Amino acid sequence: MSRAERVEVFEVGPRDGLQNESRVLPVETRIALIRDLATAGLRTVEAGSFVSPKNLPQMAQTADVLAGLSSLAGQVDLPVLVPNARGFADALAAKARHIAVFAAASESFSLRNINRSIEESLDEYRPIVTEARAKGLKVRGYVSCVLGCPYEGRVAVSAVVSVATALAAMGCEEISLGDTIGVGTPDAARAMTAAVAREIGIERVAVHFHDTYGQALANVLACLELGVTVVDSSVAGLGGCPYAPGASGNLATEDLVYMLDGLGVETGVDLDRVAAAGRAVCTALGSAPRSRAGQALAAKIK
Repeated sequence: MSRAERVEVFEVGPRDGLQNESRVLPVETRIALIRDLATAGLRTVEAGSFVSPKNLPQMAQTADVLAGLSSLAGQVDLPVLVPNARGFADALAAKARHIAVFAAASESFSLRNINRSIEESLDEYRPIVTEARAKGLKVRGYVSCVLGCPYEGRVAVSAVVSVATALAAMGCEEISLGDTIGVGTPDAARAMTAAVAREIGIERVAVHFHDTYGQALANVLACLELGVTVVDSSVAGLGGCPYAPGASGNLATEDLVYMLDGLGVETGVDLDRVAAAGRAVCTALGSAPRSRAGQALAAKIK
């Protein structure tokens, strides 16, 4: 087992975090959050998603968010989620240069989340990914429910491998493995990630853990020992999943960076600045940071 000397922190707060918050933030606040995160040293920040504002009003006006961040072009990668061909067309119109598509390892979750079977969702994404790659866009694939489903319970590793390999085969350069409801523990996380890596290569694997049972950091560490170099996290521990009852927030970026700093793993992220960004967005949301490191740092400045 070999741990990487550098890990990319893939910040998902402005999309995966905010989409599950009850308060809808204005475009200007979302832009300010992303700028704060860029100032903290994060070089990949998920900017939003092109979904119906009726379904997720928190993600309305993502095109305006991208437009407001044009000065960051070439400095920060700003991926956006696209659920279908309409969303992809909107992303192209907004001049997005990095998109993500998402599929589930659970049939029940896929049907309840996007009203399509797993195979139907993959069929819809193939032409989108092909066109995106032809136009020079980066493409990421998300796999949800990799360690458990709110409707089916345990999810077979073989189902995760099947979806991940399908996304990789259609042209997704990176596959993010998401424990959507946060039920995974280190041995299970390591075994699932290793199984996917055997098929598509560890260099294409990212991990995305929710902290429902307090296992997110332990799961990350288990996967780092496999050679994973990309880890998703959300500033202040924002988010969860609007379609997964009981799922609490994402792994907090502050907690992840604190752990990686302690391990001597380089991230390029300034912990104090990302914690300040977390405090600012939580003030806008009317909530408190859920990050343990963020809370500890905030206590020092009172």
